[in-house]
Amino acid sequence: MSTATTQENTVKEILQTLGIKPENKGAAAGKHWFATRGEKIESFSPVDGKQIASVTSATEMEYEACIKKAEEAFIQWRTVPAPKRGEVIRQMGEAFRKYKEPLGKLVSYEMGKSLQEGLGEVQEMIDICDFAVGLSRQLYGLTMHSERPKHRMYEQWHPLGIVGIISAFNFPVAVWSWNTALAWVCGDVCIWKPSEKTPLCAIACQHIINEVFEKNNVPDGVSCLVIGNYKMGELLSKDERVPLVSATGSTRMGKKVGAAVGERLGRSLLELGGNNAIIVSQHADLNMCIPAMVFGAVGTAGQRCTSTRRLIIHESIFEDVKQRLIKAYSQLKIGNPLDSSNHVGPLIDTNAVELYLNALENVKKEGGKILVEGGILDFESKCYVKPAIVEVENHYHTVQEETFAPILYVMKYQNLEEAIAIQNGVKQGLSSAIMTLNMREAEKFLSCEGSDCGIANVNIGTSGAEIGGAFGGEKETGGGRESGSDAWKIYMRRQTNTLNYGNDLPLAQGIKFDLA
Repeated sequence: MSTATTQENTVKEILQTLGIKPENKGAAAGKHWFATRGEKIESFSPVDGKQIASVTSATEMEYEACIKKAEEAFIQWRTVPAPKRGEVIRQMGEAFRKYKEPLGKLVSYEMGKSLQEGLGEVQEMIDICDFAVGLSRQLYGLTMHSERPKHRMYEQWHPLGIVGIISAFNFPVAVWSWNTALAWVCGDVCIWKPSEKTPLCAIACQHIINEVFEKNNVPDGVSCLVIGNYKMGELLSKDERVPLVSATGSTRMGKKVGAAVGERLGRSLLELGGNNAIIVSQHADLNMCIPAMVFGAVGTAGQRCTSTRRLIIHESIFEDVKQRLIKAYSQLKIGNPLDSSNHVGPLIDTNAVELYLNALENVKKEGGKILVEGGILDFESKCYVKPAIVEVENHYHTVQEETFAPILYVMKYQNLEEAIAIQNGVKQGLSSAIMTLNMREAEKFLSCEGSDCGIANVNIGTSGAEIGGAFGGEKETGGGRESGSDAWKIYMRRQTNTLNYGNDLPLAQGIKFDLA
């Protein structure tokens, strides 16, 4: 039996294990699948270029059916005590543990990231469920002292309603879980519009949670899934019945979502582009930080919003770092991401390859010096490319833009103030890092005079995040925060309450209103 045939059989087994069968359709509302009549979406794997499955998208009528189910479910779900909602989320985490291996493999095969990264993404889902379980007993409000005698003031948090989630292909399951675990434990219901490039991962997640919901008699409609193209995202963004839309993707997409939601005075949680940099100080431990810089640049084939795009290197070690990087890149193994011996897998599709090639061509025209040559590799899917390194200046137009591909731009600096200015001198503000053993440099980088990003690290790279900290960025990254810390608050509405337990009704600010 050939390797291709073996892999094809393995994928079929994975799909069956995850409950994806030929009769399944492309839209789901809660526990029950219903037949959809929209256009067909073909899921192709960038690993080998083969079609995995054909999924039927939802129509506008079917979207309306999901909205109605969600509205009905919210009326019930919001009254379930938060700790009991947390118990359902705990069981979801156990279900993701059970299906971690097949779901991780599906993520790897449909999206193209390495198997370890696919498994790691499912682990993030497990972790956020654990976080949400604890949160179910910590949805705290504050108490305040009133200026009026015999009055008590406090604030509390109530669920918003329907949360719309628009996710991107590069993290086809984790980002959805960051939103849903918190939204559900807060008492909200969710409608998920996944990337049309990775629909099977979304359908698999829906199957897994359906098992848990059915066991716990969770109202049908707490979790809804609509497969479709950008038009489904537009429906969510413009729908006044959806008070919060969480959107992950490009800045261009986020501006459209933000404008549509803002026009109706709704809330948007935007996680958009990144143009992340690492400052490499002359005080850095290069033996430690070179692997972090390389992984940040080539992990997921450069298709993370937190991927390292720029290295800002002190002039005294610039040549040394360049040579170390060139040597490290020569050792990279590129190929099937399901093979754990490979470091780099494919880009998501041939359109991404074209953008990669255009960026390399444009940066050369602007004066960029190629240190490690890029190019397309001879694989069946035509989606594998060589990670490239280019010596540039930060003001180049191509460097200012985010290219979702393994292109690393390197540049030099003379002093820390200049390095920070270069780091901040882009429109995006997601993740940043400095490599240094100098305490003063580290503290300045983390101060208000330092990085303007939502994430700022010392002696670790830009990519990768733990669910305990709120994830997100500033400027054209959108300003949203997902996952840990107090990110739960965006999924709820704040209410201030004042109770008068006295016999009089004094007015605030000492105002007198005597009708006698």
